Amino acid sequence: MSCPHLSDTGVEATPRTPYADGCPQCVEGGHTDWVHLRLCLDCGLVACCDSSPRRHMSAHFEAEKHPVMRSFEPGETWRWCFVDEQLG
Repeated sequence: MSCPHLSDTGVEATPRTPYADGCPQCVEGGHTDWVHLRLCLDCGLVACCDSSPRRHMSAHFEAEKHPVMRSFEPGETWRWCFVDEQLG
């Protein structure tokens, strides 16, 4: 089954949150144990992945329903659709 969210090749979001020091939400909460960063392709939010204790990108999807994020790690370009649970 093809995912319409992943096939949308629109303009990628520009990061709207600082990320040099890690997950902005974790840093704000005094935490330093995030694993990897992700970028919301709808709004540009940078947040930690599901391997991180607080799973801020999944929480962002639950709150905002923005369907696709991509890895924000250097050299990685894969994307994930939360709605269809598909990798792209």
